[in-house]
Amino acid sequence: MDGKLVPWEKANVHVLTHTLHYGLGVFEGIRCYETDKGPAVFRLKDHIRRLENSAKLVGMKLPYSAEQLASAVKQTIKANEIEECYIRPIAFYGYGVMGLNPKGSPVNVAIAVWPWGTYLGEEGLEKGVRVKISKWLRIDPRILPPQAKLVANYANSIFAKLDALNSGHDEAILLNTQGLVAEGPGENVFIVKNSVLITPPLSACALEGITRNSIMKIAKDKGIKFEERNITKEQLYNADEAFFTGTAAEVAPIREIDGHAIGGGQRGKITGELQSTFFAAARGKIAEYESWLDHVK
Repeated sequence: MDGKLVPWEKANVHVLTHTLHYGLGVFEGIRCYETDKGPAVFRLKDHIRRLENSAKLVGMKLPYSAEQLASAVKQTIKANEIEECYIRPIAFYGYGVMGLNPKGSPVNVAIAVWPWGTYLGEEGLEKGVRVKISKWLRIDPRILPPQAKLVANYANSIFAKLDALNSGHDEAILLNTQGLVAEGPGENVFIVKNSVLITPPLSACALEGITRNSIMKIAKDKGIKFEERNITKEQLYNADEAFFTGTAAEVAPIREIDGHAIGGGQRGKITGELQSTFFAAARGKIAEYESWLDHVK
């Protein structure tokens, strides 16, 4: 916290922390995987760059450089003597003033790490998850900036997640204000149709996901035909395969959407191929993707 290692139980903030009341904070989700060379953070520099970009989008000046933040991530992993973990850096306006104007509040930065299995469950990685189209729409750039990992944005995601869980589904997919597929509450969406991999463009209000980018690169290297274009709800229902990508969700197949079985209700061939390559890359098994790993030790 703010440049110092702090015991977990003492990592506290004041009840009048500005971001707690008004939601103007930015964060990242990063993973560290166990490799033959010890723990390695997956695409650390890209995540820190996105954190910086999020801060710029909302007018927040981070008090630490990218190099300092990256070093702090690795320092925190070392201090906790952990081999695999989820990493949460967050920058927020702390205690100083109240009211909508955050000026006068300090910008605090914290980094926490903890063991966390795949977000949608180990069974979901193999068998796929059941999904519903949410009644909530994805935030529009005229309302809040979708390209910022902004604390306030995730109220939108929470509503969609709870809507899915309360109706007996594992996850949701949000459409944008034009009725086109945007993303999941915390994941990007891919479909496969006639052996073509398709994902919505960023202009559909999808976050520029780092796992999304990794899958696009892997697909290109494998010679899988790929298109970044708008997807309708009907195209989702008629997809041969579908899956989520995200740091928390990793690469999770979708077996059903609104009661429509996708690909016979099981993980598809292309999904499985991309998934296995992604995990091999993240765990240092493929030399071609070694540059994605930032080794802790």
